[in-house]
Amino acid sequence: MSGDYPPSVNTVGQMVPSARRVRATLGARVVVDTQRAVYVWEHPAYPQYYLPIEDVEPGLAAAAKIHVHGLVRLEWEAVDAWFEEDEQIFGHPRSPYHRVDALRSSRRVRVELDGVVLGESSSPVLLFETALPTRYYLSRTDVDMGVLEHSDTATLCPYKGRTSDYWSVRTPGGCYSDLAWSYAFPLPAVAAIAGLVAFYNEKVDLVVDGEARERPVTPFS
Repeated sequence: MSGDYPPSVNTVGQMVPSARRVRATLGARVVVDTQRAVYVWEHPAYPQYYLPIEDVEPGLAAAAKIHVHGLVRLEWEAVDAWFEEDEQIFGHPRSPYHRVDALRSSRRVRVELDGVVLGESSSPVLLFETALPTRYYLSRTDVDMGVLEHSDTATLCPYKGRTSDYWSVRTPGGCYSDLAWSYAFPLPAVAAIAGLVAFYNEKVDLVVDGEARERPVTPFS
């Protein structure tokens, strides 16, 4: 079985209207408010919002670098917060073709590195996400927290939320930066992973139901 992750099905240049109300704030001001946003894939991984110019505050619309058929694209960091309906989103727009499911499981999962068992569980939560390998989330009681060293890293995901913790792993073979993470308050769709610990499949050795898994090749490798 190949260790590669499945490719995205979206094509560069694809445009799809969004049915969601999209808003953005800058300070206390609402600077974007539209029900006519368009998803545009500038690369296959995820879309950008293209917004009707009249639904964007004039100063921001004038500063936008990309104008297409009466639509503008703002840099994500040009505003303080983005919302779909009344829910804040992080990092980039959510693709309508991207799915994330967090499912409780009774698979037996063991995580190792340099021959050291980092965690072992028969009650993991498996997170299935479009175009990414399955992630295995383990209870902290099933993880050897003694080999983890807390780091200052934090990441944002539009499908899962903001990480609360990142850890490096120290084994007799060395120290490996930012191999594990956790979401204390994930978004509601993946609430089952709250407080659990996951490791990058790309950088550790996984054994699932007694079968060693290849390390997948992804942008996180």
